[in-house]
Amino acid sequence: MLTQYIQSAMAKAVYEKTEEGKYWGEIKSCPGVNAYTDTLYNCQKQLQEVLEEWIIIKLSKRDEMPLIDKIDLNTFSKI
Repeated sequence: MLTQYIQSAMAKAVYEKTEEGKYWGEIKSCPGVNAYTDTLYNCQKQLQEVLEEWIIIKLSKRDEMPLIDKIDLNTFSKI
């Protein structure tokens, strides 16, 4: 379930190349999950790392998390 959540969230990521030639990526449904780096590949990699850390923090604090493709991780925070 966690892997599916990460994959689904990453599929919703948006990227843009900045005027400086770097890449900005974010997952809008996950506030604060963004990355800014030199290549698209590195941006994708960094974005996934940030997403994974974001999930760990949200779960540990029992914060509400967004449903992504009907995947609900909120049930884990209630255990």
